[in-house]
Amino acid sequence: MTSENTAASARTARPGEHPGEHLGEGEPDGGSAETTLLVRRPGPGERDPVRAHRRRRALELSLALAVPAALILLWQLAADQRWIDSRIYPAPSTIAADGWQRAADGKLWPDVWATLKRVIAGYALGTAAGYLFGLLMGALRMVRAALEPLLDALYVVPKLALLPVFLNMFGLGEGPQIALVATTVFFFVWISTMAAVMGVAEGHREAGQVFGAGPWQMFRHVLLPASLPQVLVGMRVAAGVAVLVIVASEQIAANDGLGHLIFDSRTLFQNDVMFVGIVCVAVLGVVFSELVRFIGRRLTPWAPRDRGRPQS
Repeated sequence: MTSENTAASARTARPGEHPGEHLGEGEPDGGSAETTLLVRRPGPGERDPVRAHRRRRALELSLALAVPAALILLWQLAADQRWIDSRIYPAPSTIAADGWQRAADGKLWPDVWATLKRVIAGYALGTAAGYLFGLLMGALRMVRAALEPLLDALYVVPKLALLPVFLNMFGLGEGPQIALVATTVFFFVWISTMAAVMGVAEGHREAGQVFGAGPWQMFRHVLLPASLPQVLVGMRVAAGVAVLVIVASEQIAANDGLGHLIFDSRTLFQNDVMFVGIVCVAVLGVVFSELVRFIGRRLTPWAPRDRGRPQS
């Protein structure tokens, strides 16, 4: 191979030339290395992000429905083929039929309503108190120094251990149940709120001070919008925990509610009714948590959305 052929084969496209375009005759070959221009074509998600997002969401929804559906079908098959004892683990079809019958007869709704009203009342009280304490302790160093050790000590106490205390304070009835939920929710909201307020960037605070913001304006225009997304995350976690706590409490000290239904039916060996109560608790927890998430999205339109969501 001649030196002329070697130089021609080593030539690459110069900036501004298309790949594969050759230099014309008379152009100097040069001895320095040439750069290669790489052209990247946009993918389908970049050409049509809205359509790609819809397809991704459809796939995610399909997977979210397919996994529990497959487990339910496997459970039904195991019960039909007697791989499991259907007296202990009733088939999903049996549970669904019993739940439908109890709902039609009006036997299910009083327990659902009893649990729901306790959760709502306790959640509202705990959220209000937790947000107030978290805001004060996050914004005021002296308040945090005075109260944080005590609240940290109370936080690690199992909340069900406080049920006898609330029974002595409020007696039998709705008081102990609501107080237990409120106490549980309080700690989750307090911790998330305090951490969110303390995590507000110092530059935001300095900007408010430069513009002469007073205490209320600092809270309204700086601390609130900067901390609210993280606070709502804590509120969403607290919503699910509130349902767990009230069900455990109703199994110990209540005459109605889903927790009482689950415990009482298990005592009477009515396992189909027990699973009806468990399904109702699961649905209630998911709905309540998603409702808090939905409200949070509406209250914080400036917060980042789910990863992969197309920007409008």
